[in-house]
Amino acid sequence: MNFRSKCIAEGNLPAWREDFRRSGRRLVVTNGCFDLLHLGHVTYLESARNLGDALLIGVNSDDAVRELKGPERPINGEMDRACVLAALQSVDAVHIFRNRAATAFLEQARPDIYVKGGDYTLETLNQEERKAVEAAGGQIVIIPFVPGKSTTATLAKISRL
Repeated sequence: MNFRSKCIAEGNLPAWREDFRRSGRRLVVTNGCFDLLHLGHVTYLESARNLGDALLIGVNSDDAVRELKGPERPINGEMDRACVLAALQSVDAVHIFRNRAATAFLEQARPDIYVKGGDYTLETLNQEERKAVEAAGGQIVIIPFVPGKSTTATLAKISRL
């Protein structure tokens, strides 16, 4: 399989999800910036994938990353980030979404299981995103971080060189 075929184009997510739903398999969904991929990311994604039958990742667009992280980010463009994620064995599909919050993406993805990292709790999770998952009958799972691994820490280390 060509990793590029794992990238779901804008507008194609609802049909992809419907096809997947008919297969009877459980879809795990997560989202994020995934700017500089590191061990924490791949460990998290592997753990997420192991919760179901397939893993779909929503990747924040470049504009959304700038809103979330500041004007110097992202380091890697949205297509680069999506393609690198799609090349991972644990990832079944990737979709770039345009909004800062993942609510509209989650409404289309309708996850059976929605996974977030250990920096979130059910209370600190965006409550509109939470409602979208729960409205689809999905379960929310928090996966712990790998200690000491983050894009921010990596960038800080690079800036000291």
